[in-house]
Amino acid sequence: MSVFSQRHIGPNQTEKAAMLAKAGVSSIDELIDKTIPAHIRLNRELVIDNALSEQEYLNHIQELGKKNKVFRSFIGMGYNETIVPSVILRNVLENPGWYTAYTPYQAEISQGRLEALLNFQTMILELTGLEIANASLLDEGTAAAEAMIMFWNSRSRNDVKEGKNKFFISDSCFPQTIDVVVGRAKNLGIDLVIGDAQSFQPGNEFFGALIQYPDARGVVTDLKPFISRMKESGVQVAVAADILSLVILNSPGSMGADVVFGTSQRFGVPMGYGGPHAA
Repeated sequence: MSVFSQRHIGPNQTEKAAMLAKAGVSSIDELIDKTIPAHIRLNRELVIDNALSEQEYLNHIQELGKKNKVFRSFIGMGYNETIVPSVILRNVLENPGWYTAYTPYQAEISQGRLEALLNFQTMILELTGLEIANASLLDEGTAAAEAMIMFWNSRSRNDVKEGKNKFFISDSCFPQTIDVVVGRAKNLGIDLVIGDAQSFQPGNEFFGALIQYPDARGVVTDLKPFISRMKESGVQVAVAADILSLVILNSPGSMGADVVFGTSQRFGVPMGYGGPHAA
């Protein structure tokens, strides 16, 4: 075996023996016996069927797929039925020029993918009304949590000294987004306040706020009054937006939002059996 292969296949017998000695055991079996409770172990060999050929597997997975039942979704909450126009499907998703390397011997990201990312980010800039965009975060809920953490970490020294640790979330945000933000805030010392954005008046202890646009009930509100109130108190504002709706709605950036995020699902990503969808 070449030196290159050895570096990538894993520890050799000498390295395994050194690690086992460090752990104070004589074998991997003994290590497993001491770390994994016996009552949760299988205590027998796995029953694994004989391998399928590629065509046998394709036939098998098609038969399984026929058992799926597709229903219309009435849940909403950021998940929508979508279509992909044929011109996009054929010339983007099915066009290998977008995802193959421009020089086969180079291990770089393909030129087509770089161009696709640039096009996507440029579109996001135009729709959100902001000056910089990324591509992308895990899902909308995670993007909301990242916005909160970014506001938290960017507090001034005076804000930190004054103990500004409260973050406002509109109760009209998607419930799954609120849940993710709540989970991320628990261990950071962030005090979350969930309430009505229309009547909320920030105190001196607030550093950030989150609002949905359009909201979980599909209502489109003018964000200017809310954002203006936040700015007067030095509170940074993140807007969870239906990005596709920004084609016809005023951009949050033009109304003073500091961060705008949303999900790519609205651009034609099928819902499948859940999520998340890239944010």
